[in-house]
Amino acid sequence: MTQSKRILIIDDEDDIREVVQVSIEEFGGWQTLTAASGLEGVAIARSEVPDAILLDVSMPDFDGYQVFEALQQETNTQTIPVIFLTAKVLPSDRQRFASLQIAGVITKPFDPMQIWREVGAILGWTT
Repeated sequence: MTQSKRILIIDDEDDIREVVQVSIEEFGGWQTLTAASGLEGVAIARSEVPDAILLDVSMPDFDGYQVFEALQQETNTQTIPVIFLTAKVLPSDRQRFASLQIAGVITKPFDPMQIWREVGAILGWTT
């Protein structure tokens, strides 16, 4: 049996974290770690070094862009694939996403029953 992939979910909204966590664990069969803030997410990413990160863009204090930049500063976290989770899909946002070395973007609202498939497709993980 191959070791289960671990995905860190960083989102300040409890409901979103829970829905994504259930979808990824129940349907994707992957393990999850969760963080309720950007700073907590960076700390967990440093200590646990997950296989991928689902990152909310709009968070108070330390937003998704700042989290991504912090992860890029360190050798042990800069290679972790990051998928942005966002309700922002304006052309200016799309341009900013395109300029970053992120794995992909999943827009909110998303289908809770399908988000694990979107994550798997973006990362090239087969289930």
